[in-house]
Amino acid sequence: MRIRYKPWARKELEESKFYRENAEVLIGKWRKEFANPNQPLYVELGCGKGGFISQIACKHPENNYIGIDLVDPMLGLAKRKVEEVYQEQNREIDNVILTRFDIERILMILSEKDEVDRIYINFCNPWPRGKHHKKRLTHTRQLEKYKQILKKDGYIYFKTDDDNLFEESVGYFEQTGFKIEKATRDLHQELEFWENIETEHEKMFSEQDIKIKALIARNS
Repeated sequence: MRIRYKPWARKELEESKFYRENAEVLIGKWRKEFANPNQPLYVELGCGKGGFISQIACKHPENNYIGIDLVDPMLGLAKRKVEEVYQEQNREIDNVILTRFDIERILMILSEKDEVDRIYINFCNPWPRGKHHKKRLTHTRQLEKYKQILKKDGYIYFKTDDDNLFEESVGYFEQTGFKIEKATRDLHQELEFWENIETEHEKMFSEQDIKIKALIARNS
């Protein structure tokens, strides 16, 4: 997603207590950054403007959350969104951390020592052209990396509006040994069976009558 330059973003991120700039130095040590290090650790790859991670982290104080994105303007908006949601609930921000990094190089900032319990991938770039498929966050090349940081029986939660990305991702998960435990090609018709946090993208696509696809895959 392209986003306009936000001149305030860098300064606000640097001053934020829940933003970490040098993610590489925290590899294997992320749990110690949280007030309650023994809680399950969940990671959102491509947190965007923070609509998802702000809601789910505030709703589930029993878990710790890391949101990763690549550009300051996006992370700046995510930081403000987290602050807004937690303030509305009169809660201290103690279970969410934002950081800037290239997800294709995820193994430079997370390792098996971090014992990630769950990964969220929400509405990532579908990279429709064949020569770009390896850039997909659900491509086998990336899934093999996630397997190294996920706990045994850890989960990946994936949502998308893109039909081709979803169908091909099902194949990617199967090829890399993940077990697909749950899948739907019309999430909003099955909401009673899913705990769903609606993102900004999700609302937009749904209003255009585009069906939301979702799956849960286990690191078996």
